[in-house]
Amino acid sequence: MNTPRPRSSKAEARTQAQRERILQAAQQCFIEHGFHAAGMAKIAETAGMSPGLIYRYFENKGAIIQAIVQRQLDLVREDIRLNRKVDLAKELADTYGSQRHADGRHLSAPLLLEVSAEATRDPQIAAAVQHFDRQLRQSLQEWLGRDKQAGGPGIAAQDIPKRVLVLQLLFEGMRLRETREPDLDRTLLEDGLREVIAHLLQP
Repeated sequence: MNTPRPRSSKAEARTQAQRERILQAAQQCFIEHGFHAAGMAKIAETAGMSPGLIYRYFENKGAIIQAIVQRQLDLVREDIRLNRKVDLAKELADTYGSQRHADGRHLSAPLLLEVSAEATRDPQIAAAVQHFDRQLRQSLQEWLGRDKQAGGPGIAAQDIPKRVLVLQLLFEGMRLRETREPDLDRTLLEDGLREVIAHLLQP
């Protein structure tokens, strides 16, 4: 019996590059036109490829959304795993309003709203979003429990779940505020965040 030949690293890299190209084009289309108005033909046009080629990598738009959500989860979890010391208030203030366009690394505020709305209608996307929330919460819990030498705040185990929940609410609330007030005073924002986050990260 013949066994399938393993794919070469070059073929894998090409596949990954094509998928990334499609995901970036899809993000741009979803932001500019909305999820339902951005058909596969529009995504293909933006990506500079044929619709048939896109279907080789993704079954439908729902599969593309799921891939976008998973990619964002992978990026966030990798960032948390770096064990670097983080000035969270400054980072949040610096990135506020800078994610309104698809750059391949961030789930922009408009796209977050599109995904959240679609999750109320599509069970598969809802499952992907719920998986994202669970995995992100787990990663944040691990980070909050690390001691300072390992890059974390060293919060007591019994206090971690409630603080992680508030952090997630804070992150999502800021994304929503971006859509309404993109030119918010960054100094005011950072000062306010610094007070709140200092309390949340207090051991």
